[in-house]
Amino acid sequence: MVEISWRPFEEGATLGQPGSEQGIILRDEEHALGARITLERATIVAPFAITCGIYGWMMHTRFFAAEDEANAQYEQMKDALSSLLEAAEQTAAIDGGREVLMDGIDEFIGNYP
Repeated sequence: MVEISWRPFEEGATLGQPGSEQGIILRDEEHALGARITLERATIVAPFAITCGIYGWMMHTRFFAAEDEANAQYEQMKDALSSLLEAAEQTAAIDGGREVLMDGIDEFIGNYP
């Protein structure tokens, strides 16, 4: 499996800007295979929020009280999203990666409720 790295979303232009949870964006990255993950602080619901999505497939948000836990979960979620996208890419010739994505999204949300 070829590892495709994450890169700053919009070359980092979103950092410090309001995010989807109406907090301030601290980290914001995009995966070349079509995903985004964002960490915000001071959201309207909780001190920290992670929002992630696979383009055209899902959006998922989690809330945290502590920054260290949010950062650790951000890294774990990034790794899980990478694995899922790369597995789907491997099966793209068969069904466009649909089955891997459908099963993988359910598992991802179960692992990161």
